Amino acid sequence: MDAIIEKLKSIEHGFKHIIEAGDYILKDTSIDHLEFATRLLDDDAYQIRMLATYILGQLSVESAKAIKILEIRVATDDNWRVQEMLAKAFDYYCESNGYERSLPKIRNWINDENPNIRRAVIEGLRIWTSRPYFKENPEAAIQLIARSRSADSEYLRRSIGNSLRDISKKHKDLVDNEVSGWNSADKKIVFIKKLIYK
Repeated sequence: MDAIIEKLKSIEHGFKHIIEAGDYILKDTSIDHLEFATRLLDDDAYQIRMLATYILGQLSVESAKAIKILEIRVATDDNWRVQEMLAKAFDYYCESNGYERSLPKIRNWINDENPNIRRAVIEGLRIWTSRPYFKENPEAAIQLIARSRSADSEYLRRSIGNSLRDISKKHKDLVDNEVSGWNSADKKIVFIKKLIYK
């Protein structure tokens, strides 16, 4: 394991090598994967915290403790790459449980005070309308995403704009209808609208 971890620290870009290492570790039944991943979250190297996040995401479907660690600890990590992995982990959780069955958790996270948790949902489920349930219910996706439009976090608002732009390619009228009711005098709203309609 030490060799895998040291190798990961030397690779600066991408997700594939992290996922491959995580899958390899998860096959080792001699390890307490939850305890192992939790310990890795203390590492100074963001690559190792990404690995921990990936493993926790894989465990989250069967482990309420794993999803809680993602929510409580990983969502406070200040590295954007770790936050990207959190988004992927949340989408895996939703995909594995089924997106409709995951609606309570989606709503719970999308209403959280932490903008990283809200972003994990909005970014993780892109393209929303290519996902089961939201493909048939694009209005539900738009309404969930739009809830955070007044967020202070530019990082979160960028994700909102990009996600709504994705949806508008097939459902322009629905997105236009949502956005038409927004306060165009608000600079935060203007920022999002520029991303939607660029």
